[in-house]
Amino acid sequence: MMDNTSQHNFIMHHHMELSTLTVYSENSTNNTGAREQNSTTCSLRIPQELFLTLGLISLVENILVVLAIIKNRNLHSPMYYFICCLAVSDMLVSVANVVETIVMLLTEHGLLVVTPEMLRHLDNVIDIMNCSSVVSSLSFLCTIAADRYITIFYALRYHSIMTTQRAVTIIAMVWLTSITASILFIVYHSHTAVIVCLVTFFCITLVFTAVLYMHMFILAHVHSRRIMAIYKSRRQGTSMKGAITLTILLGVFILCWGPFFLHLILILTCPTTPFCTCFFSYFNLFLILIICNSLIDPLIYAYRSQELRKTLKELLFCSCVTFRCDSILECLFPWKFT
Repeated sequence: MMDNTSQHNFIMHHHMELSTLTVYSENSTNNTGAREQNSTTCSLRIPQELFLTLGLISLVENILVVLAIIKNRNLHSPMYYFICCLAVSDMLVSVANVVETIVMLLTEHGLLVVTPEMLRHLDNVIDIMNCSSVVSSLSFLCTIAADRYITIFYALRYHSIMTTQRAVTIIAMVWLTSITASILFIVYHSHTAVIVCLVTFFCITLVFTAVLYMHMFILAHVHSRRIMAIYKSRRQGTSMKGAITLTILLGVFILCWGPFFLHLILILTCPTTPFCTCFFSYFNLFLILIICNSLIDPLIYAYRSQELRKTLKELLFCSCVTFRCDSILECLFPWKFT
């Protein structure tokens, strides 16, 4: 179903079969008993039901975040627009995971028959969604970092610099670039340059964000002394709180996506050594971590933002109290009914 060159694909058939990298490594070391034993010891199987459960929870959480930002007009600001897009990026991972897992479960139980051609097209679509998610997530993390940087160091000019129109333009450019890059990555997935580009982009965005944070946290205290008015001091505190929130988001992103990018690096550096063969066999675990990132992000939003947390509670209360269409619309868009 997958040839050896498919090892360069962004997201492999993690539910259909073992990683091509693992199979390739095992086949190339059949004459070495120690390596075979190492590969067997390192193998890891994760139930598809776990993928499905985590994917559904993550999907519901991120949908609630998007609805909460739409519902609460106090959250209609550039930073929350970017956070909303970050939630949509996480939703792409969740949707791709849920769809693929359902197809695999139905196929295993004989409830769905798919041809290799259909499976290949489905895999390409899922890979594009996953690739778009990682590229857009990194882009929006950088965008939020730049937004917080402007808020802290150009507080008096923030609203003239980061207008709603500019925020929408940035969002459109990020999504267009992410989707285009993802399609190109999948079309040319057999080329080593694709992996190099992904890893390079990952490193550049981390360095860019780290430089902004170093500047923000080192000079924020000095800069805050220059703003003496009470309102502006409060604004400064709010901006730093947003920067801290983004620091947490970035840290979780690195922890959850880091093993996957290390996986890509090892594909280039040591595809057949025993250590790498063992590392490749844990690919499904890396996918679980990626899904967990989409699951954890909404919890961070809610924990760090009292306004968003309050709106999420209202949404949950509305969904529990009534299922009438007009009441749900009134819950989501209360200003339409005043």
